[in-house]
Amino acid sequence: MSLREKVYQMFFVTPEQLGGSYPVTSPIDFADRPVGGVLCMGANLETQSQTRNMLTKTQENAMQNGVGVFLAVDEEGGKVARCAYKLGTTPFDGMAVYGARNDYNEAFYIGQTIGRDIKSLGFNVDFAPVSDVDISPTNELGDRIFSADPEVCANMVSGVVSGLNSSGVASALKHFPGLGAEDGNTHTESSIIINRTFDQLRNTEFVPFKSGIQAGSDFVMVGHQKVSCFGDDLPADLSYTAVTTMLRGELGFNGIAITDAQVMNTISNVYYSSTAAKMSVKAGIDMILSPEDLDMAANAIIEAVKTGEISEERINESVTRILTVKQKMGLLS
Repeated sequence: MSLREKVYQMFFVTPEQLGGSYPVTSPIDFADRPVGGVLCMGANLETQSQTRNMLTKTQENAMQNGVGVFLAVDEEGGKVARCAYKLGTTPFDGMAVYGARNDYNEAFYIGQTIGRDIKSLGFNVDFAPVSDVDISPTNELGDRIFSADPEVCANMVSGVVSGLNSSGVASALKHFPGLGAEDGNTHTESSIIINRTFDQLRNTEFVPFKSGIQAGSDFVMVGHQKVSCFGDDLPADLSYTAVTTMLRGELGFNGIAITDAQVMNTISNVYYSSTAAKMSVKAGIDMILSPEDLDMAANAIIEAVKTGEISEERINESVTRILTVKQKMGLLS
């Protein structure tokens, strides 16, 4: 693969970011921008047959280059369920309802059912389960979180991950290192600071992430919250401490570390797409989700490699992780 092809593999974008008027509901062409993943939102989904046709032909287009594409949707159940709302797939309550029962088998069933439903439409990645712990009553997630008890969250997260895996759909634990203690909203505010010690993180937030990693989650989504004990005043997805020291080193995660959407205000109000992209790669991120300006972000990384600011070996590490998961999914020809 050329350097440009490798760098574009490290981006996960919405269909609209690859061109076309809003909303894109037809197959996507990757000739100009061979990105690694596409995230569909509700507006991209009209009917089951339209979705199936769009995704099947999109995958065929990607495979013409020998490397298929991750096709993702946010299908958590509850209020974040694009396919259930738009396409009539199996609906579920907010995850707090199931967390109250703390039944691993029920969690497995939720993951397996959602996985089968979205797999039948052509998706191969689900940006779920929410793996945060409900610590602050003012966090933005509400009943998307299983419980205030980290052990309950760990049990349910591992069940959903295993259920998704059993259906052939990759899961993405979110929002590392944990959004449950926040007071605010990373979508709308320019800075969210979580005041936590390392011991608090280890005893609470990290517990469900460890469980989900052990259950075999292929992705971990890193959020935009700043964590006081890291001492770097950086959003977690731009923080070497968050991604490399904690997620990779302490939690032993070897899969794909992906950012939360960088079009969100905590990134786009503060950083140029080029700056955020380079900082993400230096932090240890493998895939950047929805930068505000895709070409600016990709070109910045390419230029940084050419000047020696970022080594090509660093790019190769991430692309190897991406291609390893794609090979497991049968997405390499």
